[in-house]
Amino acid sequence: MTLSAPGRLVILSGPSCVGKSPLDRALARFHPELHRRLQKLVLYNSRAPRPGEKDAVDYHFRTRAQIETMRPDHRFAVLDVRGDLQALDLPELSALLEKGDAFFEGNPFVGRLLQTHPSLARVRRLSAFLAPLSKDEILFLKDPARSISLPDLITDVMRRKLLRRTRRQQGELSLKDLENIERRAGSAFRELQETVHFEWVIPNHDGEDSDNWDAFYFPLGDAHRALLAFVDLLEGRIPACAEKWDAGLVA
Repeated sequence: MTLSAPGRLVILSGPSCVGKSPLDRALARFHPELHRRLQKLVLYNSRAPRPGEKDAVDYHFRTRAQIETMRPDHRFAVLDVRGDLQALDLPELSALLEKGDAFFEGNPFVGRLLQTHPSLARVRRLSAFLAPLSKDEILFLKDPARSISLPDLITDVMRRKLLRRTRRQQGELSLKDLENIERRAGSAFRELQETVHFEWVIPNHDGEDSDNWDAFYFPLGDAHRALLAFVDLLEGRIPACAEKWDAGLVA
């Protein structure tokens, strides 16, 4: 099956807690006309819903065993994402693209799948990667004079964001929460290595743990800049803060 449709596939990816979901919500709040054009692609996921998440809206939440049964079916693409199973429904994506633009907001491994799956070869795409650091910051940190382990630093940056987010959502943390945080934080460096495959990288220090998204009604700081950059990309403009990362940057 090869998809060819009038709609465009818009991909917004980045590590867990980097700010993808609040950016999506801010787009709906402040640019509703743009947001309405983006039909959300809802994947299957074996993990349990987070507080506030809804089945068939955020994900189709299913058991791991149920998603495993989809592997032999050519209508689905199944992959392991940070220990969870996720599945892409290709006919559902095709139906969305027939009606207009489809929007995926999620992890870089699925984002990469959406760029490389053979059945999507003819689909027009716009891909953006939300990164917790800028290109200049990574170059600064990689200087041998700093004696810094970039993988360890990125893991720590994302660990702190994830800890703050999870405490906000759940209060006291269980051992399972801490293990999940460590798994997601530990995956961040490998996910940043996928940036080379994305058209644009948007640096954003205001992750999902930040007050800058909605505590003051309007997004502030990097949250504000990330939203404006994504709006520019959707409208065909090149944002001033958008970057392109080469293959050797995160290595």
